[in-house]
Amino acid sequence: MSTDTLHNEKELLNCIAEGDELAFTKLFEYYRNRIYSIAIKLTHSTTLAEEIVQDVFLKLWVKKFDLINIQNFSAYLFIVTRNEVYNVLKQISRNSSACLSDEQYQNVADNNPAKQVITKEFRFLLHKAVDQLSPQQKQVYQLIKDQGLKREEAADILKIRPETVKFHLAQAMKNIRAFCTLYVDLYIGLITCLSFLL
Repeated sequence: MSTDTLHNEKELLNCIAEGDELAFTKLFEYYRNRIYSIAIKLTHSTTLAEEIVQDVFLKLWVKKFDLINIQNFSAYLFIVTRNEVYNVLKQISRNSSACLSDEQYQNVADNNPAKQVITKEFRFLLHKAVDQLSPQQKQVYQLIKDQGLKREEAADILKIRPETVKFHLAQAMKNIRAFCTLYVDLYIGLITCLSFLL
């Protein structure tokens, strides 16, 4: 089978749904480089990219009986890939929590060159998100998260009640999460879409 074209994809999917491992191998050979290309662009890690390819195809094999009902397999694979990359990046984001100080970020990044790149990108994204906050939320966030002050100390500096500091910090964290989620969703969607179109 040519690697440039996938002839009679519907028939191939029907064979896979019946458990045909050779047909599945053909599908894997045809699409694996596209998925890998998306994953490497987004994670900057060959290890993560390879894991994403394996996980995407594992999901396809596990749900092979559903393949006969898919009308547009490329679109379906796009969604599965996007979701898998998003889950990996979300996990990395959790591990490199927005609450980490610059010193803690450096400790996480020092262990792995791929993590250094990812951590740097998340730090940039975090700073962008903080810049979008209202002045009050930004002040509270910086006093507590960047300078490590306690709620009462921040309240004394800002001449507001500790409960107000708590409220502004909660709003800041909510806005930061929303900003980061939107940015990551758009970025993953764009890269994945472009990769499947090329």
